[in-house]
Amino acid sequence: MAATAANDAPLHGGRFSVGLTGGIGSGKSTVADLFAGMSAAVIDTDLIAHALTAPGGAAMAAIEAAFGARFVTPEGALDRVAMREYVFTDPLAKQRLEAILHPMIGVETRRAAESAGGTYLMFVVPLLVESGRWRQRVDRILVIDCPESLQVSRVMRRNGMREDQVRAIMAAQVPRAARLAAADDVIVNDGDSAALLPQAERLHAQYCRLALSRT
Repeated sequence: MAATAANDAPLHGGRFSVGLTGGIGSGKSTVADLFAGMSAAVIDTDLIAHALTAPGGAAMAAIEAAFGARFVTPEGALDRVAMREYVFTDPLAKQRLEAILHPMIGVETRRAAESAGGTYLMFVVPLLVESGRWRQRVDRILVIDCPESLQVSRVMRRNGMREDQVRAIMAAQVPRAARLAAADDVIVNDGDSAALLPQAERLHAQYCRLALSRT
């Protein structure tokens, strides 16, 4: 379940901020790790969602009450495979799940931003463009881009999913062209991962300059 924060209030307290996004399988986490290894404070909303739906997570009681025990693993976590299949066949179920998760994600995202160090803030938001709210919340949008065929092959290999399942997820996201149209900056991840670091370093230097001018 990809995540967005729940309201439109600023999250960064006036600090320079970047919203990082990309389609499934584009390499968002890989690129975010590169920025985290420099001096960016990376806040990943998907990791926040995973924590909320882990065993004992703050969202689990509400999810079980709303959807039933069949969506909860024996360990007490969200059964993500079962829930993914369910919400793709029932749009109202997706809305119910989002109504539980998104306010909690918003609270945790804000808390993380308020306590973060780093030269600037980088929010990793899989559905940043789809949410319609993040354009006003960050100073720049960074899109991680690759061909759709590569997205499919990566996710099939990584998650053990069928091609039709991956394409169904992609169909629920905005088209590649729409993400690129929303981008201020783009990192291309269509080949050797070694090619990512120079792109990230160039943008990091730019973001540091912009963050310094903000202060």
